Amino acid sequence: MTTASLSELRRALKNVPHGDLPDLCIRLARYKKENKELLSYLLFEVDDEPEYIRSVKTEIDRHFGELTKTTPYMTKKGVRKTLTFTNQKIRYSGQKRTEVELLIYFCKKFKKEVSFRNNITLKNIYIRQIQRIKKTLATLHEDLQFDFGEEVKLME
Repeated sequence: MTTASLSELRRALKNVPHGDLPDLCIRLARYKKENKELLSYLLFEVDDEPEYIRSVKTEIDRHFGELTKTTPYMTKKGVRKTLTFTNQKIRYSGQKRTEVELLIYFCKKFKKEVSFRNNITLKNIYIRQIQRIKKTLATLHEDLQFDFGEEVKLME
């Protein structure tokens, strides 16, 4: 069985009766947690982006709270898990401003909570995220570039 392209799916969804569309969405959400989370974001949280950002930051705090006083291996694993969680929430939003804001928050917590100066792996994770912030920052409005740029300079 071959998977249809997005354009084919879009055309097919236009032909589906409007009454059947909710059933298709529920069926899709039933099979994967990510689908359910994305659908929840699109239905309930898309209108209040600042509240969404606050809730994600709270979850990031919780993830970093679990990292305290663990072995270096578990710290690396926990940081990767937190970064994966953050990237997933960024993907749901799809907004560059949200991406920059959440990555800056992740890096601040990372720098504050984790001692990574002697660990090359953790140091590389931090450096890659700073580079990603800078790359995304270049696509934002000039005022936002200045505001977030100041924060990034303080983190380097």
